[in-house]
Amino acid sequence: RSGYDEAKRFGEALTMAYSRYESVNVGIVRIFNTYGPRLRRGDGRVVSNFVCQALSGVPLTIYGDGLQTRSFCYVDDLVTGLLAMIDQRDFVGPVNIGNPQEITVAELARRVLDTTGSTSEVVFSPSPEQDPARRQPDITLARGELGWSPAVSLEDGLERTVDWFRRQMDQL
Repeated sequence: RSGYDEAKRFGEALTMAYSRYESVNVGIVRIFNTYGPRLRRGDGRVVSNFVCQALSGVPLTIYGDGLQTRSFCYVDDLVTGLLAMIDQRDFVGPVNIGNPQEITVAELARRVLDTTGSTSEVVFSPSPEQDPARRQPDITLARGELGWSPAVSLEDGLERTVDWFRRQMDQL
């Protein structure tokens, strides 16, 4: 298992131990691929990378064959999910907060190009080691316990994200 996965599990175990020891209310949320305005340029996230590359007119870089899938949750939906969890008293989780709609990385690149109107090409580079082929949250528990599910479509979220990055780049 990766150090990243183990660190998350350790954090959850530590949270539960603290809750039991101090008798405090806690909630454990597992956040999945969030995007939107205020992402940092060059932060290594696929959405911000693609948007910045497209707006700059440079090739969009896909690591791997582009057939790996990801699920993208717009930041407003994440915040709504976190607030729903904060309001809970008898539910600790863990609960997944993310958008279960899967899309291939290649399709995401195409949608970013369409949204930006960019004519950038797409190039492929080797996939990082241990890059998962699929990332999709099961939000059944979030729907049942929190009454939460994402509301912002990928199309709307990309439009808002591209508009924000476009304004930031215009200020440079």
